[in-house]
Amino acid sequence: MPKLGEVCRYIRSKQAGPFWITFDIFFDGRENFDRYHESPELSVEAFARLYGADPAYVKRIPVPQLNMIKISYPRPTPQGGLVERDMHAGQQYVRLLNVPIS
Repeated sequence: MPKLGEVCRYIRSKQAGPFWITFDIFFDGRENFDRYHESPELSVEAFARLYGADPAYVKRIPVPQLNMIKISYPRPTPQGGLVERDMHAGQQYVRLLNVPIS
């Protein structure tokens, strides 16, 4: 079973304002987008489990024209708060790289 990082050209995470984190998952072509974009490992529920988010607030937006999926969820605390460890959310994508995908 391939890992998400092996079927994508680019995966990034970033802040989407002070209250949201967003992920852009760019597949390395139309074939891999069509094959994997509806994978259970990329479902709202799976993403919520992986990042400790409430699935009711996770947003998942496929963008077939770009062979990508955008997934966003609210930050547990506002950006720049006392417990902030990744102010720009640029390191959050790393745990996605080794997720087995079917």
